[in-house]
Amino acid sequence: MDVTRWIMRPRARYAADPLATRGRALAQASSPTRTEFQRDRDRVLHSTAFRRLKHKTQVFVYHEGDHFRTRLTHTLEVAQIARSIARALGLDEDLAETVALAHDLGHAPFGHSGERALDARMAAYGGFDHNAQSLRVLTRLERRYAEFDGLNLTFESLEGVAKHNGPLVGGPRPASAAMAEVTARAGVPLEGHATAEAQAAAIADDIAYDAHDIDDGLRAGLFTLDELADDPLLADILAEVDARHPGLDEDRRGPEVVRRVITRLVEDAIAESAGRIDALAPPDVDAVRGAGRAMIAFSDPIAEAERGVKRLLTARMYRHAQVDRVMAEAAGVVSDLFDRYFADPAALPAEWAREAGRGGETGHARAVADFIAGMTDRYALTEHRRLFDATPELR
Repeated sequence: MDVTRWIMRPRARYAADPLATRGRALAQASSPTRTEFQRDRDRVLHSTAFRRLKHKTQVFVYHEGDHFRTRLTHTLEVAQIARSIARALGLDEDLAETVALAHDLGHAPFGHSGERALDARMAAYGGFDHNAQSLRVLTRLERRYAEFDGLNLTFESLEGVAKHNGPLVGGPRPASAAMAEVTARAGVPLEGHATAEAQAAAIADDIAYDAHDIDDGLRAGLFTLDELADDPLLADILAEVDARHPGLDEDRRGPEVVRRVITRLVEDAIAESAGRIDALAPPDVDAVRGAGRAMIAFSDPIAEAERGVKRLLTARMYRHAQVDRVMAEAAGVVSDLFDRYFADPAALPAEWAREAGRGGETGHARAVADFIAGMTDRYALTEHRRLFDATPELR
């Protein structure tokens, strides 16, 4: 397919239109200088939760090195890729960027290990997952405005955060109890896909993960470039780099591979998505929601290749003994904090102790989870040192 005709195309009929938004929970006067989706993006950027991403783990704990990704740098990379895909397909770039910037706001400290620890402690109270927590941040936990809790984002932005990975019923990732509760409160149906802009943010998340985890894993010495040749896609890209730049030093060879991984995946996603859109010819954004499959996707060969990259990273990086050890200790920190705050609400800051006193045992547990989920890595360690005699170094 000739992708060039899609580049820089005007807004498509199937794109989300900020002039036709389903609105906000609390109606507000429109802005004379920004669209509704631009206002959403700016509210996310100025939020407290967004700033905290700077000191939240992606794979490596924040203090392990200045050049490793944090949850914030990951989010910014996702936003850049999402905008590129949205621009190529005639989508609303601002909505795609909003979903990308907001999609990880609910992550607990210490990445997925912290999330698993909180989910285990919250099992009897609706569970914990970071996507549902992101919606809690956006609809309730941010308290910056005089008239409302949360950020009062448009329906499309909330829907995108909730369902950027697909429908929450009948799909591969059914809604957790926590997600079902928060989407009901936000008025987001569990059925159907989100907008193509949200789907662009989701595929950008996969692309950014793959590329920067290769980069960070190489930098950490968890594997070498030549070991990546075990994967067919990476072997092909590595051969491409070596053929074009024979004898290139490793400090440049690695980034060149990573750059080409991003390019290969982005170009495939645009081509495959353009083909799906041409085949369906969706007349409006609701046709995208009800299409029955994602409009923004990789081709089958690249989808399989991308899964292969993830399998390689899982074996060589996410389950590396060094990473496993640190993350197990980090999960212990989160579990310790939850148990202490749950047993002794007086150990919480005064405003959170008051919150824990509302809503019975379930409300108590959710308030504790909300407080811990909002922590940065370093604040969680500081609190652990305050409350316990021994705290792991996480190195």
